[in-house]
Amino acid sequence: MNVTAYDIAQRFIGVEEIEGAVSNPMILAMLRLDNKWPAGDEVPWCSAFCNWIAWLLRLPRSKSLAARSWLRVGKPIPLAQAELGFDVVILSRGSGSQPGPEVIAAPGHVGFYAGTEGGRVLLLAGNQGDMVNVSPFATNRVLGVRRLI
Repeated sequence: MNVTAYDIAQRFIGVEEIEGAVSNPMILAMLRLDNKWPAGDEVPWCSAFCNWIAWLLRLPRSKSLAARSWLRVGKPIPLAQAELGFDVVILSRGSGSQPGPEVIAAPGHVGFYAGTEGGRVLLLAGNQGDMVNVSPFATNRVLGVRRLI
């Protein structure tokens, strides 16, 4: 049986931030895998979640807390060829005009491809409503899809 990144990521659904001075130790472990600075879990941690899952499976990873850093990992593929279990999707974040995928140092979001529904892309990711879950996003926010090979 081959276990995919999506299979492992599903086991974390429901992990969430703890409000206030106390932090979720699991999220802190994810944040501190490659970085020392996060003092708490109330910071963007979608990339930390993807790095954690990739680390568990010895897959390529960005080793960065920046979501757009995943645009430099793996093999680029079109969204139409994305497969459940193997691919991460990188999105722009925020309202208004956003820089394209050539700008790594800009707000973004990253998660594991979980399919499409009603013309939207579904992501299994961390820091979606402060927790790990599957959420839909407009496809016009997709900056790139990367196959972790």
